[in-house]
Amino acid sequence: MLSSEPTKISSRLLSIDALRGFDMFFIAGGGAFIYRLADATDAGWVDGLAHQLEHPAWNGFTFYDFIFPLFLFISGVSVSFSVGRKWEKGTDKRDLYRKAFKRMVILILLGILYKNAPVPLFDPAEIRLGSVLGRIGFATFITTVLYLNFTRINRLLWVAGILIVYYALLFLVPVPGYGAGDLSFEGNLVGWFDRTFLPGRLLQGTYDELGLLTQFPALCLTVLGSWAGDLLRMTDKSDRQKLMQLSTIGIILISIGLLWNLHFPINKHLWTSSFICLTGGMGFLIMALFYGIIDVLQYRKWAFFFKVIGMNSLVIYFAYSFVDWNYTAKKLLGGLLAPLDETWQAVFVALGALGLVWTMLYILYRNKIFVKF
Repeated sequence: MLSSEPTKISSRLLSIDALRGFDMFFIAGGGAFIYRLADATDAGWVDGLAHQLEHPAWNGFTFYDFIFPLFLFISGVSVSFSVGRKWEKGTDKRDLYRKAFKRMVILILLGILYKNAPVPLFDPAEIRLGSVLGRIGFATFITTVLYLNFTRINRLLWVAGILIVYYALLFLVPVPGYGAGDLSFEGNLVGWFDRTFLPGRLLQGTYDELGLLTQFPALCLTVLGSWAGDLLRMTDKSDRQKLMQLSTIGIILISIGLLWNLHFPINKHLWTSSFICLTGGMGFLIMALFYGIIDVLQYRKWAFFFKVIGMNSLVIYFAYSFVDWNYTAKKLLGGLLAPLDETWQAVFVALGALGLVWTMLYILYRNKIFVKF
């Protein structure tokens, strides 16, 4: 039952690790399994799930668009718990800045390795500088700086300011050959900015969705996550109050995002302000859901599967780039699956690959090996 009394928050909430694991599940092989299952069955609901794991061509939104924003949001929740606690215990701000900056640099370098391996060191023009890990590092560093210098309300004002300025830039700054306010694939300001100022290879050729300008709206998700983390850490609020506030903020942000979409379309490629509000609101709601079920109602056993993934998210992110799990699964299961149709073989190979990944992460978990920066 929901408590009406303040509760003491432990140093680590299971719901945060489980939510991070749920997010990474789709990268760790869960998405591939659903795709293969859709190929093998005629079930409409499976096709619907598979469709949600594809990015829209340009404007629009599917669940897959939420995967990376959710990770940025959870990173902000973690800032509140890690940086916030250390600061409250008297750790010098400069030490916290240095740690966050070092982490950002490491993640940027790892991101370049991930996106370019083998890195074309002798052809810099072919090196892609934008990366998921680099964006996480940058967003976490800026959020740490804001967290240590501004109140929750002032951080919210920073978010509002960044999103409004970004909105104004894309509509008011003219792009050579296209003019102002062009949000098309070819004519948007983000693409022109990347082509002009970002060296190396751009993912989409004319722009890179992990490039320069989009760093700023994206980091707002991490700042919003730090706000959610602060709410979870409050010892003077009851479980009911925390869930109500998380849910209310989530609904408000989603409403703003949908209204803003009428003029500034929801678009992950451009990380539009409406997209940030929508996914930020969804982050608050899903955080409330996981916190309510796992840490308040204490339904915890089911979360262990996701916790194992969430405790080593960096490992699984890299493992899927450098290890061919499907090849290993085929080697192990090929004889057993031989009588099945090829489409069903692919389903069970994908499931086997997911099982191998989880087993590796479980071994790391049992041996208390956690890779973090």
